[in-house]
Amino acid sequence: MARIHSRKRGSSRSKPPVRTSAPFWTAYSPEEIEEIVQRLGKEGMSKSRIGITLRDQYGVAGIQLLTRKKLGVLLQEKGIKQDFPEDFLSLMKRAVNLRDHLGKNPKDVGALRGLDLIEAKIRRLQNYYWKSGRVPKDWKYDPEKAALLVG
Repeated sequence: MARIHSRKRGSSRSKPPVRTSAPFWTAYSPEEIEEIVQRLGKEGMSKSRIGITLRDQYGVAGIQLLTRKKLGVLLQEKGIKQDFPEDFLSLMKRAVNLRDHLGKNPKDVGALRGLDLIEAKIRRLQNYYWKSGRVPKDWKYDPEKAALLVG
């Protein structure tokens, strides 16, 4: 399938290895992993940062294989919830940084096009998250609001 904003084709992401059972060399039980996830979530880490930390520092290959639950479900069960989805926040952060860049470099038309593309993605995601109930219906993307939210 082709990408939206370029004329190139390619896979959307890398595919993880197919595995149906937990690896035999994992040193942690599912309960211990849930406790670690809860602790890291309370420290304010995002889901992707928690996964990277578990992989690099604790040697946990796949959380879902060991606990039979996804990371987001584990965090919800422990009562840890983010106000906005992580991909939504990262796109807003990119838009805020690009607006700052354009404030200093107003003739950078390539960056202006990039900003238009990023904000189009934000608006598409906003509609999706409105429908799924992950963002309040009255919230609407505004560059000033995004700078306060991300900043």
